[in-house]
Amino acid sequence: MRLSDLKPGQRARILRVGGRGRARRRFMEMGLVSGETVLVERVAPLGDPVEFFVKGYHVSLRRDDAWHIEVRILGKDPGGDA
Repeated sequence: MRLSDLKPGQRARILRVGGRGRARRRFMEMGLVSGETVLVERVAPLGDPVEFFVKGYHVSLRRDDAWHIEVRILGKDPGGDA
């Protein structure tokens, strides 16, 4: 599943960060790295950009950029892993 497919309130673990060159490096500099947990905070009224919470801060990405990040949805249990 892609990060761009998640809905507000969903939590996921990053499996793979795609993209090439500068784009991939920029994702990683923002904390979007394999193994990290991401929460979808909200979506702009017209659907783009999407605000995520990762590593203790908020980051907004266009859906086109978020598509390059492969994730696995996490369950609703308190520990975050289902």
